[in-house]
Amino acid sequence: MKKILIAAFAGLFIVACSNEKKSDDSKAKSGEIKTEEKNEAWVPVDSATMMKNMMDYGTPGPMHQMMASWDGTWTGDMSMWDYDGTAPRKEITSSVNKTIMGGKYQQTNFSGNMMGMPFEGMSIMGYDNASKKFNSSWFDNFSSGIMNMSGNWDEATKTITLEGTMPDINRPEKECSFKETFKIVDADNQVMEMWGPDPKTGKQYKMMEIKMTRKK
Repeated sequence: MKKILIAAFAGLFIVACSNEKKSDDSKAKSGEIKTEEKNEAWVPVDSATMMKNMMDYGTPGPMHQMMASWDGTWTGDMSMWDYDGTAPRKEITSSVNKTIMGGKYQQTNFSGNMMGMPFEGMSIMGYDNASKKFNSSWFDNFSSGIMNMSGNWDEATKTITLEGTMPDINRPEKECSFKETFKIVDADNQVMEMWGPDPKTGKQYKMMEIKMTRKK
């Protein structure tokens, strides 16, 4: 796939995050963060029901089969924008997708160049049968952290929309948010797009696009 390449590209956020303005403190002041007023009553679960739920939770389904169909080697035509409205920087990338752990997850190994330097990263993507969401984690040689994303599949548009946060290294103890879409064009072509805060304005802008083609 990928996977979105997840972000590879954490490198871009090192700059882009610096002007992200929202914080948990400001959300709390505006009333956006609400605390749970009371706990729900605990409902006892018998051992047979618990075992069935566990088996259902760990059994690959249609979404896992869809991920498995993305296995293989892909070439990427990547465009990156430093700021909104600037000319894109172009790179050619390569990624290899492999289904692991009995079909429950897909691992992606990514390689290419970023800002004139060798870049490599890895992601793990899975579909959670309980939350009905895709979850993805990404790490690379440009950072020392792990980027986590979560989102939904839209059958009508054949698109996964993932959202997440990452530490803002320019603002200690703060985070910035980002969004990524992954669209299946056909069996051998996919498009990933990423949005993050513009370093000059703090407003969300399209910072990356990768057009991926599976090698035959």
